[in-house]
Amino acid sequence: MSNYQSAIEAVQAIKAKAGSSWDPINPESIARMRTQNKFKTGLEIAQYTADIMRADMAAFDADKSKYTQSLGCWHGFVGQQKMISIKKHFNGQTERRYLYLSGWMVAALRSEFGPLPDQSMHEKTSVASLVEELYTFLRQADARELGGLFRELDAARAADDQAKVADIQNQIDNHVTHVVPIVADIDAGFGNAEATYLMAKQMIEAGACALQIENQVADEKQCGHQDGKVTVPHADFHAKIRALRHAFLELGIDNGLIVARTDSEGAGLTKEIAVVKEPGDSGDIYNSYLDVEEIDVADMGEGDVVFNRG
Repeated sequence: MSNYQSAIEAVQAIKAKAGSSWDPINPESIARMRTQNKFKTGLEIAQYTADIMRADMAAFDADKSKYTQSLGCWHGFVGQQKMISIKKHFNGQTERRYLYLSGWMVAALRSEFGPLPDQSMHEKTSVASLVEELYTFLRQADARELGGLFRELDAARAADDQAKVADIQNQIDNHVTHVVPIVADIDAGFGNAEATYLMAKQMIEAGACALQIENQVADEKQCGHQDGKVTVPHADFHAKIRALRHAFLELGIDNGLIVARTDSEGAGLTKEIAVVKEPGDSGDIYNSYLDVEEIDVADMGEGDVVFNRG
């Protein structure tokens, strides 16, 4: 029994229980609507795509030729629905195809303030809104494609072409969705750990299964290729990473992904000199830019700052 046929029969059973008042309801029409609306919420999308990314990561670990391709995105219809549809058109699949939602592209093309540099000055909710828009259009692409198959199915039935009917039903049952994983850029979290957590929840609820965060000071954020980056100490960044994980876990996306990017080697300043207490976590990278000289502690003067390196 096909999945499509099962969906029809499920609605038929519901209709039978409802009685004669539901006589005008066509079970097959409802089954088609359900098939075209595979994902009911952003969280369903986040879980589905997180599973895909985890499987792809395992496949890449086993075979480095199985890499992924990510398309930059800033608009649902003009950009992503068309590009993913084209990719799918050529081989019938969207395997290892992701969307990368860059904070830089949002700042440049989606901010209500107008085009901005990549400095987290755009509205905090812009990225989550774009995630929701992208998935709206990708789901629409599914509905459109399935709608075409339903029309072909009706035509095959009218022509009493049973072989064609079986073929189209098989295509419906094995339809490949346009919904692919989105890696969403949360910049430096748009504030402290609590702000990062709240922003992460909104992005995940919109459908993002992977969040990229960097260890710059949120209100001093610079584009990755620019000078003048100011980083935060280990503990601050760890708190924000934990905030992302808490957001994923709270929403039930237990295998959500975090891309934790460090700008430490390219930074010129830090929020404060990183002081660490854990063995093996010396903070050398965070403090490598400091112009220092080795001294005898006995030579310390008032106001001097001394720390161990290595």
